[in-house]
Amino acid sequence: MVSVSSTYEDEDRGSGWLVFAATMLGLAGIFAIIDGIVALSKSRFYTAGATYVFSDLRTWGWITLIIGVLAILAAGGVLSGSQWSRWFGIIVAAVVAIEQFAFIQAYPFWSLVIFSCCVLVIYGLSAYGGRPDDTA
Repeated sequence: MVSVSSTYEDEDRGSGWLVFAATMLGLAGIFAIIDGIVALSKSRFYTAGATYVFSDLRTWGWITLIIGVLAILAAGGVLSGSQWSRWFGIIVAAVVAIEQFAFIQAYPFWSLVIFSCCVLVIYGLSAYGGRPDDTA
């Protein structure tokens, strides 16, 4: 027999991580949108003479802007609690992390901070975002 208090503990287990993951994903999305807008409007803000994986700073500005919008949508979905949005959030956080490595020439320290947040988001969503076991 499972006690009522352990049932509540199981439901609350990981809820803080999910809120943290959604918040960090949303903030990463907001910052990505800001980075994209800045890259499109004022390219002198970033490191001068940086070499990119392909194309130029304006292209990466558009890519960053689109990924930021996807991250905000994923954060909203994670907060709603649906399973598909958890997987979408993991995929978007991985894409944001990869994109930050490609954008690292423009703003190195900031890219590493956002990459670290994305790693924590992936951990939170993958470790605590699943459905609770009904085997008890």
